[in-house]
Amino acid sequence: MIPPKDREIFPHPNAITVFITIYASMLSLPDFKEKKIIMLGSYGGEANELKFRNSNICLYKNGEFVNQISCHIVFCVFIIGECTLTSVLIKQLKQHGISIFLLNSSLQAYAEVVSLAEGNYVLRDRQYKLKSAETLDLSKMLMRNKIKNQYRMLKIAGKSPDKKQLKLTLETIDAVDNQSSLLGIEGNYSKYYFEKAFSDYKWYRRAPRTKEDINNLLLDMGYTFLFNYIDSLLRLFGFDTYKGFYHQLFFQRKSLSCDIEEPFRPLIDHQLIKSHNLGQIDEKDFKFVKGAYKIKDYKLQKKYTYIWFNLIMQHREEIYNYVLEFYRYFLNSSKYKQPEFKLC
Repeated sequence: MIPPKDREIFPHPNAITVFITIYASMLSLPDFKEKKIIMLGSYGGEANELKFRNSNICLYKNGEFVNQISCHIVFCVFIIGECTLTSVLIKQLKQHGISIFLLNSSLQAYAEVVSLAEGNYVLRDRQYKLKSAETLDLSKMLMRNKIKNQYRMLKIAGKSPDKKQLKLTLETIDAVDNQSSLLGIEGNYSKYYFEKAFSDYKWYRRAPRTKEDINNLLLDMGYTFLFNYIDSLLRLFGFDTYKGFYHQLFFQRKSLSCDIEEPFRPLIDHQLIKSHNLGQIDEKDFKFVKGAYKIKDYKLQKKYTYIWFNLIMQHREEIYNYVLEFYRYFLNSSKYKQPEFKLC
């Protein structure tokens, strides 16, 4: 049963039934722990094909059976490059609640088949009717969390961050009364943060999607996988991921997924520093073509994509818990506390 306080957010009794039905159908954490993320890359001109057989996702290379995995333990599938998908497979994956993301060789998602709670109209009605004050409060929540994690990342990496600057930045966030000012605060702290974090690694500036140097290319890769994973979780709960609050509406931009990704970005930043220190990044693996850096070939691309996939797998439960807590808080902020992800 839903406690009396929770009932206040529902416009009429039928909405309660819808909420109970959808919430009960969501993955619990124990179930989610058993789920796996599958990555399939097309390397060296291989002809990959995925088929459904006896409740399994089966992989064929050049017409020959290679491997299989049970649909019951898969959460989502990332396919990089060319792959053939059968209609039976797509139908079965939808029925099993499995999302598929199709990425090009630059790791940009160009198509998807996503599992989502389409009937959660109560949640979407709440999204569409957010008041400006609520939008600002949610945006402040995200930025406080992100900046705290940026500070923590610098400490973990041994970069000696300025504690007074952190305190002043957080106080300024609390005091702002509009989104534009908040964007400025985030931009100022991020400039300081990136310069301090990557000063030892040929850092010039953070330039999203330009791939003007190796660090920006690798950060874009990490953020892309993190973004798609968070997007699949948000859709599982029934959110309209195009309707954000910090990132405003923009044509074909999944603004909510951009929003929820913010507190987790320092995970990617920290992994890039670790990979540099572990010698996992070799400048010889990259080439500069038409003003942008690229990974030389598919085999090397596989090496770098695994870095980000392993990172997401390590933190998948924390990200899931955050999305669950955000879902609860978003529907009833009087009962549930604000979600927070702590980098450690």
